[in-house]
Amino acid sequence: MRRIARLTLPMALLAAQGSPVPAQPATPAPSTTSPSPAVIAMRREWLNPAINSFTFRDNARMFDTRPVRRAGPVWQLPRATGFTMPPGYDAWAEHSYTNALLVIRDGKILFEDYRNRSDASTRFISFSMAKSITSMLLGIALDKGMIRSIDDPVTAYVPELKGGGYDGVTLRHILQMRSGVDYEERYDFGAHPSPAAINHENAIVLNKVRFADSARTIGHKWEQGTHFNYATIDTAVLGWALERATKQPLAAFMQANLWGPLGAEADGYWIADGPAGVGRELSGMGYNATLRDFGRLGMLMLAGGKRGKVQIVPASWMRQATTMLPTGVDARPGYGLQFWQVDDEPGAFAAVGLAGQMIYVHPATRTVIVKLSYHPPDVPPQVNAETIRYFRAITAQR
Repeated sequence: MRRIARLTLPMALLAAQGSPVPAQPATPAPSTTSPSPAVIAMRREWLNPAINSFTFRDNARMFDTRPVRRAGPVWQLPRATGFTMPPGYDAWAEHSYTNALLVIRDGKILFEDYRNRSDASTRFISFSMAKSITSMLLGIALDKGMIRSIDDPVTAYVPELKGGGYDGVTLRHILQMRSGVDYEERYDFGAHPSPAAINHENAIVLNKVRFADSARTIGHKWEQGTHFNYATIDTAVLGWALERATKQPLAAFMQANLWGPLGAEADGYWIADGPAGVGRELSGMGYNATLRDFGRLGMLMLAGGKRGKVQIVPASWMRQATTMLPTGVDARPGYGLQFWQVDDEPGAFAAVGLAGQMIYVHPATRTVIVKLSYHPPDVPPQVNAETIRYFRAITAQR
């Protein structure tokens, strides 16, 4: 999910080893009714830069959700000693709108910081980092034979898409953001909202429609596989296909096959576009977890899908998913299968989300950096570049 400068706000249309596991506040029960006017009003302020350092966390109080329970022994994160962050950390963290930051190297926490009254128990929104999670889930389903091939047409799993822009599009095309459908990732709210903004309002704010359902009427613009066009609707379609292929909700499949085996220390949850039994998980932007658990996902990515001796995500999938094709975008020059290349560091890749969410994986130094942020809509252009420069300074620091 990507936001652009045209967005106007307020939105009128819109563990360390030996450390205790953070206390988990009770997740509110899923709503079985339409959202109240007060809830709708709050949802429309979700991206408001005056308050988004707070609205980008604890989203279970604002949206319908699907829990993803932790299970089994926690993947321990012992703390290393002797590491010092590069100079100017506090100024950089404030300047780059940081809510929380975690640095892990060789499986040990080098640095952990919570800001703006967040803490180790806070569940933060992933935004589009969820796309990389959905990719890993698809790789697991492929390995289990639930999906025959990523060269299958998506209509083999979601026949409702026949006759529209997704007819003839393969799962591979969608994974690469090269579906060719006529969709612009532009969230213009206000008097003349864009189609993406209308879908956001109707699906996520009002829960009147399912987010992925708009894919049935989207047209065709480019030849499939030829044009990179970043589109959250593509990953919404992947989530729909996964639900059909696995014959279970995305949250249940993730709990059994990724989150439980991962050794997460806290439950996570997906935001959904409606109550249980009606809505679907927002597979392109809606996962919520603690900082450390996002770090564990990064460690899994770094290890080629493996935790210890247990292969959770197939190694072949992680290699394929992080093999980049050019995007034509200077700031993010490569895209794999729902993973980004954000710099020219050999082998480095990232899960990236709206407003500065990032899991950055740097294999050369066995480092994972998780940055959870609250960028405004009109983020100063130097912020992203300075973030990557500081990441490089971290990976160079010994």
